[in-house]
Amino acid sequence: MIRTKTVDIGRLGEKYAARFLKKEGYKLIGKNIHCSHNEIDLIIKDKNFIVFVEVKTRTTDDDLFSPYGSPAKAVNYNKQRRTITAARTFLKSNNYSSHQPRFDVVEVYIDKNCKKILNINHIINAFGA
Repeated sequence: MIRTKTVDIGRLGEKYAARFLKKEGYKLIGKNIHCSHNEIDLIIKDKNFIVFVEVKTRTTDDDLFSPYGSPAKAVNYNKQRRTITAARTFLKSNNYSSHQPRFDVVEVYIDKNCKKILNINHIINAFGA
């Protein structure tokens, strides 16, 4: 499979998001987890929640807002349903019954050369099951 620049940018954003979330006190459970023919970018937890995170990364020069809207807008209804289906499969095969599931989105903005993080926006409870 040929890796595209978009895939590379997405993976870079996931790396930055994971690092950011660890600094915020979350424990990383997994990255790029495949369940039910879908992928969950990051799975993290704290003492109360098991969190399924969709990471959306955008490159930009100086404007933090794409002409297409915020990266979170790309997590549309179909993407939400696929993520929820994958999360249900993950929860059935792993023991996190003491944790409440939650769905977050992390927006990562990086410069066009992919060298510098411009902003990270963690949207807690971005959508629900």
